[in-house]
Amino acid sequence: MEFSHIPVLLNECLEGLAIDPTGIYLDGTAGGGGHSSQIARRLTTGRLVSLDQDPDAIEAAGKALEGLPATLVQTNFCNARSALYGLGIEKINGALLDLGVSSHQLDDASRGFSYRQDAPLDMRMSQSGPTAADLVNTASREELARILREYGEEPYAWAIAGRIVQRREETPFVTTLQLADAIASALPPAVRRKDKNPARRSFQALRIAVNSELDVLSQGMDEIFDLLVPGGRFAIITFHSLEDRLVKNKFRQWATACTCPPEYPVCVCGGKAKGKLITRKPIEATAAELEENRRSRSAKLRVIEKLGD
Repeated sequence: MEFSHIPVLLNECLEGLAIDPTGIYLDGTAGGGGHSSQIARRLTTGRLVSLDQDPDAIEAAGKALEGLPATLVQTNFCNARSALYGLGIEKINGALLDLGVSSHQLDDASRGFSYRQDAPLDMRMSQSGPTAADLVNTASREELARILREYGEEPYAWAIAGRIVQRREETPFVTTLQLADAIASALPPAVRRKDKNPARRSFQALRIAVNSELDVLSQGMDEIFDLLVPGGRFAIITFHSLEDRLVKNKFRQWATACTCPPEYPVCVCGGKAKGKLITRKPIEATAAELEENRRSRSAKLRVIEKLGD
């Protein structure tokens, strides 16, 4: 299946990064190369390094970046430092993360991300390591309920986890629709009638768990921010509240000078802010973009600029 990905909030990202044509930039989530190719086109003597853990994305981005000043590396963005050091790069002028699951990953049924199409229950972005099937067939009810509650904000987490455990004792889960059916069957009839996609939150939660997305994001943000030169910009697009909360809190932490407890009458920590918020509130898609690309509806862009010492 052809890898397709319409870059979300493209112009807003390019503006937020304030690209220096001679600078070195990092796209930690190459996807189909949509954002990467537009960043690279704005470089003269500069260079773009584009990362992705998905081999399909690397292949597609390679075509999109052909003839442009860009280098592709297949790895997760939490390994940005080692990827850049391997290319002889110690500092960067800007970085972008687009945390959305690509259109290709959702639309290619064989990848197992969709609760609408039957396929092997996979959900691995890197196409390596334990699958979603491994997780739902082995985790305890308590662990499954925690994942659904924390990562999917699923109010019926305990009931769904119980139904998963019950069903897998009869037949292990192998496909996406087996799991979607089990999830739906655990919900009250009124909820099933009201929610046309009753498995959506649970599938999101399992995808986050399978790919350790929140841990990877926290670690990757720290590593990438550290690599920025003073004045360098870091832009991140999120697609659900858990990611956005993590990014917002991390950015706020970097942009805060004093870390003294609020009850202290005067500052004693002598702290210094590491960054300046470029976006006080997240940037969202315009009406025109929403019409063109429905997957932009939950996208939020936040940008921070690193301050000097």
